[in-house]
Amino acid sequence: MSADRVVLVTGGNRGIGRAIAERFVAEGYKVAVTARSGEGPEGALTVRADVTDAASVDAAFTEVEQTLGPVGVVVANAGITKDTLLLRMTEDDFDSVVATNLGGAFRVVKRAAKGMLRARWGRVILISSVVGLYGSPGQINYASSKSGLVGFARSLTRELGGRGITANVVAPGFIETDMTAALPDETQADYKKNIPAGRFATPDEVAGVVTWLASDAA
Repeated sequence: MSADRVVLVTGGNRGIGRAIAERFVAEGYKVAVTARSGEGPEGALTVRADVTDAASVDAAFTEVEQTLGPVGVVVANAGITKDTLLLRMTEDDFDSVVATNLGGAFRVVKRAAKGMLRARWGRVILISSVVGLYGSPGQINYASSKSGLVGFARSLTRELGGRGITANVVAPGFIETDMTAALPDETQADYKKNIPAGRFATPDEVAGVVTWLASDAA
């Protein structure tokens, strides 16, 4: 079935999003990624989109639908951080992160849901973060946006679950990406002390979970 299915991964040009897109390509899906800049992996269609703008999201979906067909699997992965402590956090620091990470998921899933309802089949996969569940100093905006995805998915399931559409949240812990590589060594060592496996995960391990959630087995 995967050869007939179209997947859209937002923020698929680097990090976890890119690994997810690569895995879907390898498993034979038709794959598109959105990116504000840069390109997705080989074998994927890259479309420009700003997830904070509904018209931009609509145009990206239209391009994917015309080129590959209706989107059956959507992975809302695009996200930003603007870390700072609460008392220093500006209105824009808070609003822009929530608008991208939570609002972006809303716009993308709303646009995807139309086609999924017609097909009576769909997979919505939201990429959250362990920070959304446990919190982190300096990340009130990011943690709020990522925990919001849990309520989003639970509510979406109650609306669309009877129509063959599933909604799931994947909340990765610390993953080996450019973002975590930039952390000081002592910070990385502190984080690893709190992880039972004693190591960070790889983007490919997250991708394996996501592709399983997109399958009929889910």
